[in-house]
Amino acid sequence: MTTAVAVEAAFQTALAIEGARTLATIENEVRAFSAPLGYDRFVLFSATAARDDAVQSIYWIEGDWFGTGEQVDAETYIRRCPVTRHILETHEPFFWTKTTGKEGERYRIVRIPQGPGIHGLQVPVFGPFGLEGALSLGGERIDASPQARLALKLIAEAAFLAARKLLELPPGNEIGALSGREREILAWTAAGRRQTDIAATLGLSERTVENHLRRIRKRLGVATTAQAIRVAIRNGEIAA
Repeated sequence: MTTAVAVEAAFQTALAIEGARTLATIENEVRAFSAPLGYDRFVLFSATAARDDAVQSIYWIEGDWFGTGEQVDAETYIRRCPVTRHILETHEPFFWTKTTGKEGERYRIVRIPQGPGIHGLQVPVFGPFGLEGALSLGGERIDASPQARLALKLIAEAAFLAARKLLELPPGNEIGALSGREREILAWTAAGRRQTDIAATLGLSERTVENHLRRIRKRLGVATTAQAIRVAIRNGEIAA
């Protein structure tokens, strides 16, 4: 892919993604652009540097990620793909390679993917609050040229922002003050308490705590809990 072709194709795809009204449209655009580059596996998710596992919500997951021929769910992907943690240590897209041998699966961060195995590119997306999300793409024979990498960075950022707008951010008139329970849960979260501990302390289920955090993010108009904490402190909802 030449530089001129990559730039024009990426620009047109990003425009289409930006105007997407459904997640399916975003998926189709990313899939169509990435297929000629050798990618047939995709994970689009929101993320935060405030958690050890980084991943918060998975918007889209597709493809034979682990060579079993079966669709992978979000929980399995997070548990079995340790390379995702590398987004906490970098500010740029990076390539990775997964090989399988006698000792099992081996993931490596590489400069140029080559040889047998599954290769991929992970593109972190940053905003005013730091790490906000990422798109991970994988395939057996991928284009790892600088042109393809830069083009996919543009596509990834457009896809994440468009998906977050559709799935996470509320209309402007829904943004408002937190309830007492929401402030309580967010304050405990800001203090570093795990959802399991918060649930036990407040006599709630973990799912209820997670639902409260989801509503808090929507009410404050942010995509991640880390962003919600910053906004709530700034607005005087919880103490710093």
